[in-house]
Amino acid sequence: MKALSLFSGGLDSQLAAVLIKEQGIEIIGIHFTTPFFSGSQDINKAAQDLGIEFLDIDISEDYIPRVLLNPVYGYGKNFNPCIDCHAYMLHTAGKLMEKLGASFMVTGEVVGQRPMSQNRSALNAVDKLSGFKGYVVRPLSGRLLDETIPEREGWIDREQLLDINGRGRTRQMELADKYDLEDYPSPAGGCLLTESNFANRLRQMLQFEIEPSPLQMQILRLGRHFYIADGILLVVGRNRSENDRLANIVLDSDLLLKVADRPGPLAVVRCMINELSRNDLEYAASIMARYSDAKLEPQARIKIFSKNQDNIEILMIKPLPSEQVPPSV
Repeated sequence: MKALSLFSGGLDSQLAAVLIKEQGIEIIGIHFTTPFFSGSQDINKAAQDLGIEFLDIDISEDYIPRVLLNPVYGYGKNFNPCIDCHAYMLHTAGKLMEKLGASFMVTGEVVGQRPMSQNRSALNAVDKLSGFKGYVVRPLSGRLLDETIPEREGWIDREQLLDINGRGRTRQMELADKYDLEDYPSPAGGCLLTESNFANRLRQMLQFEIEPSPLQMQILRLGRHFYIADGILLVVGRNRSENDRLANIVLDSDLLLKVADRPGPLAVVRCMINELSRNDLEYAASIMARYSDAKLEPQARIKIFSKNQDNIEILMIKPLPSEQVPPSV
């Protein structure tokens, strides 16, 4: 018999998979990717170390309009539609069960661990909204919850499930030692939608893009953000790594700026509703120059180009004094 495990690679999801695997069930780890949470080599390695099959599935195109922008249960503290998000992932995994030969699903959720999405009421709402109520097993808190179909049918033994409750991590750490689990991330974070800075950037973007694409949203993760006019975004890379990542996600319509003869950041200018005026371009260049090694020069030579290195132009601009740099988003 097989089960699908919603697998984040964190300790709770690893323990949930181990506990069910220990009952003789074959586990397939499923990880869903969006611009707000994504897989990594660490997650793949965690699955390999546990000896389970692993699938990483990008759900961005459907997730953004259906969940992010239209949650039934609303948002948490920031821009996080946690209840709808969990239900959507279970619904999506549930539809894969027959294809993958699985009979039920497993999650690492713990009763009381997260106030919005992991209280009893929320877990019941998630199950109902997913369309697969009764087929979701939460091994870490299973004995505190209603009996599921896999328990009732004898596929798994309820007595081997646990009764962990609350935000403490003591029992999980003890289990990690028991099962020799060493490589796992800290429990904090994981979803950018729960972070206030990212949420603010997303709100700003949604003022000008009603339904931005996953590619458009990738820029929200990087750099310093400035709106130099309505719908005109300037993003300035903060280090070489961000410069490289920015270069890989620019749109064909974006303009790129870089100081021609000094070390400094790569900047991206993106117009979402208005056309870029010459004044806007010069203002963007002066802000970007402020973060380069030319910041104290009377003028900086700014190279302006497109994604494919087309339309190269050199603009002579005075770097903006630090006290005149606008606040970033």
